[in-house]
Amino acid sequence: MNTMDNLEKQLICPICLEMFTKPVVILPCQHNLCRKCANDVFQASNPYLPTRGGSLTSGGRFRCPSCRHEVVLDRHGVYGLQRNLLVENIIDMFKQESSSSSKPAPERKEETPMCDVHEEEKINIYCVTHGVPTCSMCKVFGAHKDCEVAAITSIYQSKKAELSDGIAMMVGNNDRMQGIVSQLEEACRAIEENGRRQKTLVCERFDQLYSILEEKKAEMSQKVTAEQEEKVNYIRGLTRKYGDHLEESCKMVELGIQTMEEPEMALFLQNTKPLLKKLAEASSTAHLDKVERGYENMDHYTVDFKKEGLALRSLDFLQDDEDEDEEDEDGEASAEEGEGPPAAPAGGGGAPAPVQPAAPPQPSPSSPSAASS
Repeated sequence: MNTMDNLEKQLICPICLEMFTKPVVILPCQHNLCRKCANDVFQASNPYLPTRGGSLTSGGRFRCPSCRHEVVLDRHGVYGLQRNLLVENIIDMFKQESSSSSKPAPERKEETPMCDVHEEEKINIYCVTHGVPTCSMCKVFGAHKDCEVAAITSIYQSKKAELSDGIAMMVGNNDRMQGIVSQLEEACRAIEENGRRQKTLVCERFDQLYSILEEKKAEMSQKVTAEQEEKVNYIRGLTRKYGDHLEESCKMVELGIQTMEEPEMALFLQNTKPLLKKLAEASSTAHLDKVERGYENMDHYTVDFKKEGLALRSLDFLQDDEDEDEEDEDGEASAEEGEGPPAAPAGGGGAPAPVQPAAPPQPSPSSPSAASS
């Protein structure tokens, strides 16, 4: 196959950069050209010579595109050049060998674009210097005569391979990008799920705090209620005792007034002695309790939650180095709750509030706190 490739390279026209097209002419310098290509070069070199039927009618000259040797033509023009039958036979054998060694590809008509400068010339070569496809006339006489050119088929294959590699690379990049997008979407779902779970945990912890505060509020309110009921019941009982004593005193006053109206002196004196004794007993309140000053005061149940409020306002999420101590702190808090709630701080003097109110005093008749009427 390498021999056939080398042979094909020797059968390439230097003008059109394709395999020679019959008839093939040989120049005096022994270089070969397609007759059509030689005619195109000749016409381009002699634009002012008269033509007839597309060919020159008088002699002229042009230079060989391979070695730049000057070729002088007679009045027959390029048709006066000798045909190279050997090259034509080699081309025929090469085509037969190529067709027998490979299956013929289905023919497909393709429209070859034409050169913008030379409108009758097909674009059949590639200017490597400027990186654009052009025609063979532009290479010989046009803007690309000093440029490096190559066969358009080879450039086509290389560019096609380059484009294929670029597409493959882009497909690989797209696959990687799709993988990254999938990872990001999965991370987004994980963040949303983790956020919901952590918000649920935070709400549960706050609910626990609410529960502790509610229990503490109920406990402390019960203490106040217990002493309140005890003091109210005592005062109400004392009120009934004083009411009974007052009613008895009123009866003694009525009895005394009736005795004062007794006209009989002997009878008056008989009733006066026991009546005076009863009046003295009724006037005495030594057997009744006296409420101490400030007994109605409940200020010893005053609370101050400034420190606790500051602590609640400073609540925040644990740092990474504090996560390990969380379970230990929860265990200590549970142990403290098991030992019993601390007494609420008293306002004003700062003394701790009593758990149960003191029993009301029970003065005896001889007590210094007893009040006389």
